[in-house]
Amino acid sequence: MELVSKPNATAAVWEHFGFKPNDRGEPLNLSEPCTITGAFSRQTKYKQDSANWCALTDSVVRLIAKEMLPFSIVEKPAFRRMLQTFDSQYELPGRTYVSQTAIPQLYNSIKDDILNEIKDIQFFSATTDMWSSSNMTPYMSLTIHYISADWSLHSKCLETRYVPDNHTADTLGENLKSAVADWGLDEHKLVCITTDNGANIVAAIRDLGWPWLNCFGHNLHLAVSHGLDSNKDRTARAIGLCKGLVNTFNLSWLKRRDLRKAQSEANLPQHSLILDVVTRWGTKQKMVERVLEQLPAIRRVLVEDKKHSHLNPTWQDVAVLESINAAMKPLADFTEILSGEKYVTVSSVKPVLELIKDDLLSPGPDDTTLTVSIKQNMCRVLTEKYSSPAINVLLRKATILDPRYRGSMEEAGALDDVKHQLVQELLDLGPEESGEGTSGESCGKATGGNEDEPTAAALTKKKRLSDLLQNRRARNLSQAQAAFPKRVLADAELTKFLQEDAIDASCDPLVWWHDNQRRYPLMAKLAQKYMCICATSTSSERMFSTAGNIATPERSCLKPHKVNMLVFLARNLP
Repeated sequence: MELVSKPNATAAVWEHFGFKPNDRGEPLNLSEPCTITGAFSRQTKYKQDSANWCALTDSVVRLIAKEMLPFSIVEKPAFRRMLQTFDSQYELPGRTYVSQTAIPQLYNSIKDDILNEIKDIQFFSATTDMWSSSNMTPYMSLTIHYISADWSLHSKCLETRYVPDNHTADTLGENLKSAVADWGLDEHKLVCITTDNGANIVAAIRDLGWPWLNCFGHNLHLAVSHGLDSNKDRTARAIGLCKGLVNTFNLSWLKRRDLRKAQSEANLPQHSLILDVVTRWGTKQKMVERVLEQLPAIRRVLVEDKKHSHLNPTWQDVAVLESINAAMKPLADFTEILSGEKYVTVSSVKPVLELIKDDLLSPGPDDTTLTVSIKQNMCRVLTEKYSSPAINVLLRKATILDPRYRGSMEEAGALDDVKHQLVQELLDLGPEESGEGTSGESCGKATGGNEDEPTAAALTKKKRLSDLLQNRRARNLSQAQAAFPKRVLADAELTKFLQEDAIDASCDPLVWWHDNQRRYPLMAKLAQKYMCICATSTSSERMFSTAGNIATPERSCLKPHKVNMLVFLARNLP
């Protein structure tokens, strides 16, 4: 039944039935048809236990968690008005409900999903770091990395743990051990943990007895810093001048305006100057390179500014900056390349180190004395950081198991030692971990299924001689494999793997292992074990970037457990 509109009527009943009033109280939208059922439905709000209300609230809560929005947004008039426009029957809950009920429920739901996902993983690696929020609240991060059955690399943010005690080795070790236990993870399945070179975290991991790898990004940053500090009498003024230039131009809109004008006149790219940030790897080289790129425009601006004319670089400053840039530029891309979470990085550390030491940091014919000195000091620091025998063995194993490198990066003596260690490691693995039964499973699939459980297609036709012979061949092969000692099988499989040609460097090693795991069932388990290790602790750095967007000065009253929930959701929600 359709309501009849009545002009010049000011009764409130018309607004109740869906007609919006104008300034005089008369129905405004008379041209829009309105039914009785439609009018009543618009006035009825969803119940809080209804499917519609739950679905809409879940969408709002996910938006708040994923986009790191403050809880107070649900009380903003514009936000509430927007949701009313989408669905007038939906009544948005208040911030108390979102904070104390909805967010914990979503956290528990996603946590249960991740617990179910990681409970059966055979191997995992981890990264961790320490961070302080804007109100100086200390937190420890923990992320894990593992390769799933379909050979895809996964990273999960597990903890942003509040650590109020002194950050001694004992305190950090207890918190790490507790975090791993809280998630039901077996320490014996931890292949390696990647951290920076902090003395307290290194001592904590040593006391726990966990395998450890130092972060490649931190090592490269330390190498650059030591390379410059070793020639501080020549580099300090030039680097200080760069920082002064960047601050002068970035903190004045007049200077930025004049710089853009000078860039246009000099036909230079419209680039802003970059400031060196101590906590961000590689920014020093980017700062120096950008100043050299924009030097003609910078000089045009400073010539007309007597107040800052002292910042105009001299030819000696420019010569030093060019020498610094020549030494650091070849290393600029490696930090980003080895900082990924979705592709294998650890197996490339050793090849990259060899490339850096033998090629990129070797003195060139056009290098200045300062460039050569910086390169030599950087090379020395990198060599020292990877001089540990345990780290070298770890990197060798990962490199050999990568089909892009195999044994091509190792000398004959070192290769034999690693082969012996890999074979011994296969012998130490349990039956489930070593992949026993993979060959049998593959044979079953290759022959069309188990002999005792024939497929429907096999029952509809007569068995052929080839089927019977294939089944017999599979049984004989299984018996022959069982008769051979496990050491012989492992050694033969490893030798066969190393004899194959290396695949192209641009190929994904996980895709290759996905396609060839049946050919190398034992080696595949070792590849799954070692190739999940991260070369850098970038996962924790990214985690704290997320935490910095959540625990802002405006939200400094957030409790540590709520920060943990919000960081967890922001990193793990799809």
